[in-house]
Amino acid sequence: MAMAMARLTPNGVAAALAGDTNLKPVLQIVELRGVQVNGAGVTRGERFRAVVSDGTAASSALFAAQLSDHARSGALRRGSIVQLSEYVINDVGPRRIIVILNLEVLVSECEIIGNPTALSETGSPIPNPTRVEQFNGAPQYGLMAGNSSNTTTKPSDNVPLFQNSMAGNSSNFATRPSDKVPVFQPTVQPSYRPAPNYKNHGAIMKNEAPARIIPISALNPYQGRWAIKARVTAKGDIRRYHNAKGDGKVFSFDLLDSDGGEIRVTCFNALLDRFYEVVEVGKVYVVSRGNLRPAQKNYNHLNNEWEILLENGSTVDLCPDEDSSIPTQRFDFRPINEIEDAQNNAILDIIGVVTSVNPCTTIQRKNGMETQKRTMNLKDMSGRSVEVTMWGDLCNREGSQLQGMVERGIFPVLAVKAGKVSDFSGKSVGTISSTQLFINPDSAEAHSLRQWFDSGGRDASTQSISRDITPGASRNEIRKTVAQIKDEGLGMGDKPDWITVKATVIFFKNESFFYTACPNMIGDRQCNKKVTKSTTGNWTCDKCDREFEECDYRYLLQFQIQDHSGTAWVTAFQEAGQELLGCSATELNALKEREDPRFADTMLNCLFQEYLLRLKVKEESYGDERKVKNTAVKVEKVDPSGESKFLLDLISKSSALH
Repeated sequence: MAMAMARLTPNGVAAALAGDTNLKPVLQIVELRGVQVNGAGVTRGERFRAVVSDGTAASSALFAAQLSDHARSGALRRGSIVQLSEYVINDVGPRRIIVILNLEVLVSECEIIGNPTALSETGSPIPNPTRVEQFNGAPQYGLMAGNSSNTTTKPSDNVPLFQNSMAGNSSNFATRPSDKVPVFQPTVQPSYRPAPNYKNHGAIMKNEAPARIIPISALNPYQGRWAIKARVTAKGDIRRYHNAKGDGKVFSFDLLDSDGGEIRVTCFNALLDRFYEVVEVGKVYVVSRGNLRPAQKNYNHLNNEWEILLENGSTVDLCPDEDSSIPTQRFDFRPINEIEDAQNNAILDIIGVVTSVNPCTTIQRKNGMETQKRTMNLKDMSGRSVEVTMWGDLCNREGSQLQGMVERGIFPVLAVKAGKVSDFSGKSVGTISSTQLFINPDSAEAHSLRQWFDSGGRDASTQSISRDITPGASRNEIRKTVAQIKDEGLGMGDKPDWITVKATVIFFKNESFFYTACPNMIGDRQCNKKVTKSTTGNWTCDKCDREFEECDYRYLLQFQIQDHSGTAWVTAFQEAGQELLGCSATELNALKEREDPRFADTMLNCLFQEYLLRLKVKEESYGDERKVKNTAVKVEKVDPSGESKFLLDLISKSSALH
């Protein structure tokens, strides 16, 4: 048995129960057990409760959730001597218990010191505490005060809370205070004397002192008064409902504190009227008083088993001085290649560079209501890309902004908070009511992606993990023939038409297949404007008003396609050009300058091959002439198996109509 070198704090238990949370007493754990904590008829997991002693007095204690692993691993056990570095005192009915938030283990195992007696909530000994308290509906039993034999009272089917037998002693005899007790030198900590605020008051009145701010991770349903300081990271819209009790309304907001703890707060009806205008995303508040209930995981995807329901006595007070220690948002990003193995309906955070954005479409839901839908593609450094589907207001808000940026040649970094995984014939990510989109966020992951993409990642080949029900075809694609582009007047409206054409490449203009682009970085993106060679031999950018020794080469590829209905000219820029030819414009130009035969082979290998070409069709002005321009935004080789399934599906639908 280890001899203790630590010293128990005299009157430490009484001091803690009286409300002195700054004492940091050294106490001994004389009993420890795990219990199942229940709430709303559901088992919420295992918690650990204990009895702590200062050698003379003992009190019940409850470990916060973050200390459970210490007890499971054996770092905390019966006989351990610990120093309570952080704790709060909670009123449970007429009693008070110590809720331990953090501690330091001084001695892992030691014989029980002294002959501790359980205290009442007032700090006085319990005359005959056969049943000390009741936790979770299960009665617990304590030491009989004044019993010279120091035996435990053990009713028939209940395990005693205290046992004075030495841990590991097979004879299991009761140890007298004089036997085998480690010698503790007088403590250097002063004996507890009640602070003036509490002197002669006995137990603190329920609302006599302000609630102490605690971490979100320390919240539990057994606390009395509490307060948390956190930043609002998301605020939901007002939702209206109807049930047996009548009509109602509700909204929720999410909080994040400086320790990274997150929790959702919900307000109903009158509480909504009181707090909806008060709460603003990005600001810091002190929230106090509320009912902790099990999180509804069907709607709440934060990493917390509890959520807060505000009540009439709740307060939400703005902190005018913003606390910079509290981050604005918390992400747990997953690489796109890991989404391939994610479960269907999993909620996760992803970040990537937006490479394409499709136009917004209107979808009719099963309930007859219409909603907006927009798809886009993200790629990251894992070598994979994924389709992200936006729904509702996100399509016209962030979706329109993203489409405009991509059409201008700006490929932004997008962080998706709480996206939902779908495994319908491939993996994709969709938005839900709690999803948030952050364009070019200020984070280490975003800066890393930006640097990778601009330094060569944009030209890196990627494999999509998203597939349609018919491989080789894009989701919600509009298939057209070459002749239909002219016959139906596509591209003549205010907005471009987006179509998919299955055609064969029959000719390349290989004299000028690229343009010389400005390599200068403007903020987080490359300029990419055309540069010209000056008399000094350097490349000049009129926009940046700078000269560069080297320029970038980007595709401006013109080629002709043909299907059974006719021929058409198509222009492909960087992404689509690389998908078609399989190499970057810089690499292809180097082959041409060296007169390498692989230059011609690269283009010849693409001739008379069938491709699925995603085209943007839009009328443009060339001087006084207006002409429809076909721009390839995505190029894929035709997969015979997938195309066969697509054609069979068309035949099946056609047969059903007749």
